[in-house]
Amino acid sequence: MKFSENWLRELVEIPVGLDDLAHRLTMCGLEVESVERLGTQLDGIVVAEIIAAERHPDADKLKVCRVSAGGGETLQIVCGAPNARDGLKAPLARVGSTVGSITIKSAKLRGIESNGMLCSGKELGLDADFDGLFELAADAEVGQPLADHLGLPDAEIELGLTPNRSDCLGMHGLAREVSAQLGSRLQFTDPQAITATHAGTLAVDVQAPADCPRFCGRLLRGVDAKAKSPRWLSDRLRRAGVRPISAVVDITSFVMLELGQPMHAYDAATLQGAICVRRATPGESLTLLDERAVTLDPEFLVIADAQRAIGLAGIMGGHATRVTLDSRDVYLEAAHFAPASISGRARKFGMHTDASHRFERGVDPRLPRMAIERATELILQIAGGEAGPISEAQSIQHLPPPRSVSLRRQRLRRVLGVAIDDADVGRILRDLGMQVETTVDGWSAVPPSSRFDIAIEEDLIEEVARIHGYSKIPEQMPRGEISAAQQPEGRIAPSRMRDHLATRDYVEAINYAFTDAALLAKWSLAEGGIALANPLSAELAVMRTSLLPGLVAALDANHKRQQARVRLFEVGRSYHASAAGTREIERIAGVACGDAMAEQWSDARRALDYFDQKGDVESLLALCGAGINEFRFENGGPEFLHPGRGATIWRDDVQVGVLGALHPRLLKALDVDAEVHVFELDLERISQRSLPISGELSRFPSLRRDIAVVLSDEVRFARIEAAVRQALGDRLVELVLFDRYSDKNLGIGVSSLAMGLILQDRSRTLSDQDADHCVELAVSALATEFAARLRG
Repeated sequence: MKFSENWLRELVEIPVGLDDLAHRLTMCGLEVESVERLGTQLDGIVVAEIIAAERHPDADKLKVCRVSAGGGETLQIVCGAPNARDGLKAPLARVGSTVGSITIKSAKLRGIESNGMLCSGKELGLDADFDGLFELAADAEVGQPLADHLGLPDAEIELGLTPNRSDCLGMHGLAREVSAQLGSRLQFTDPQAITATHAGTLAVDVQAPADCPRFCGRLLRGVDAKAKSPRWLSDRLRRAGVRPISAVVDITSFVMLELGQPMHAYDAATLQGAICVRRATPGESLTLLDERAVTLDPEFLVIADAQRAIGLAGIMGGHATRVTLDSRDVYLEAAHFAPASISGRARKFGMHTDASHRFERGVDPRLPRMAIERATELILQIAGGEAGPISEAQSIQHLPPPRSVSLRRQRLRRVLGVAIDDADVGRILRDLGMQVETTVDGWSAVPPSSRFDIAIEEDLIEEVARIHGYSKIPEQMPRGEISAAQQPEGRIAPSRMRDHLATRDYVEAINYAFTDAALLAKWSLAEGGIALANPLSAELAVMRTSLLPGLVAALDANHKRQQARVRLFEVGRSYHASAAGTREIERIAGVACGDAMAEQWSDARRALDYFDQKGDVESLLALCGAGINEFRFENGGPEFLHPGRGATIWRDDVQVGVLGALHPRLLKALDVDAEVHVFELDLERISQRSLPISGELSRFPSLRRDIAVVLSDEVRFARIEAAVRQALGDRLVELVLFDRYSDKNLGIGVSSLAMGLILQDRSRTLSDQDADHCVELAVSALATEFAARLRG
């Protein structure tokens, strides 16, 4: 945000100098990035008029000018400016004055004496866009000091506004901020309504009221588009960093700078039928003011007439309907667009406009009508014409509603560490345009509609601190009642899981919660993805639905940098959209590749396999304290897992995670040159643990009986273990699988499983008959349920 110091001083009383003003603005949160003083070296520069301009006898590009410098003085000056002509008024640097680093002296140019220099705006540091003579208004007083004529000295001040202070992107909003900071009086009023002198209007149809809850338009007839912008208008635009174009366009730019409301002017003769605000149709094209042709989709909001789109809403108008010097009837448009409907749209075309900059941050919804009235006033004053009535379409339910925010006296004192008088707090809030009521324990304030950033109590505390002055708040160590967070016994803390995985040779990684939609599609995880309205880049445009894509990308980056053995894990959230709404799931995930163990001398090298990582997962699940038997592993899994080396993990009847090797097809698509094993668990579901309950230790010895049974390979051991435990009850202390044997003599599709039954009773010593009976029960249960037979 760049503005003229003199313009600001016209809008609000400022009893301090430029340096103090800049310091105060920075200290209240409106950081001053630069200050450029203008017109401080214009001594000896006056307004002059060229009486006659004749060609130099010895130089084609030079002219010999007779110049009136006021007081009846006439000077002869040789000038090479292409626009030097009779009757032109321009700055004159007298002999002895200084322009830049040059001191003006009398000289002879190609044999002709020259007594002074006619100056360009570039030479004077007033206009960098034009290298001819700086043309002054026809009514400029000859002989008057140029600084007085141009309202100099002045200063261009540039602010680095944070996105939450969009209210200061207009001079009126900035003046209100300065008024509150200095306790001074505002010197402007809201624009007055203009009486319509003709009844012509254009119908307005807002088909996207949530995106455009308010739209105002007015038809002006008989406008002289060739009228020249007055010097005061073009100077204010230049000092705000805006290039003057033509009177009507300059006025819309000026109103945007003054009020903070972007607006646009159309040549009414080019419009066909009613004005419509709608979403673009797929493939719809539009040529913008900068003659760039863009292809749109329904993500974009457009202003359209009955035939085609005429402007990209909140960003830039169309080229075909622009106001030209031949325009006679002008249609003014000012609207309120919801920030979400504009945010990020300009960047999709590599653009950043003044309008999009403001609408992305939020514009006061009261301003559209005020902007139309102010622009109408200036156009009638400068370019003439007749004004019609304002047509307005609005959707009240989609406009931001007024909201009341409470501020507690004790909370204010505790956060700031200093007591501020109640009267000062009320004055500060009122000076910032809020409606304030005193309550028993503090205040209740309704922020103005321009302050989108005030929503909670801390926002009001920040406002009070800014205006009261940070320098008045004493420096002291923070203090407060801090109590240790109570960790529930029935839940395993994520920090403990982190430590456990670290002991198993995993390194923690932290990835962005944003990812690439194309990457999720490769993993078949795009369903339920949440697209960002304003992404940092195309590669970070969607919220992740799993931690694994980011972890595998990190693993691959390490593997391609000569790290053959990689172990990574992450604790974070995944994000999912559904018909029921959006939800976040906290997960813990791990990825691994390379050897099962780090290089050593005692064991031979062996590649990591499914069971190695299953052991890691089982050790993690064992932290829940209920025993691994609460969890079961079932064959299968999502598409990204290898069909023969993947599993889903269940706790009771709820799936809590997946485990396995990545599918070779996915590895090829990701260009990963390694076999990768992964796991991902729902942290909330696995962290619930059963509290340990002490029990009496048996005073009697245990017995062990080994059995070997032959049964189908399709039977999972978890089902075998469940059947044996159900058959033997409390007498079975532990079931150990210690061997698996398969051979063609046993049969095809069957294997022999050797298991050890650890038996014990709390009331007596088990006999051999008791042990043999347990073996019979176990074998019988397996035979009945799985058609197993005892081997040998």
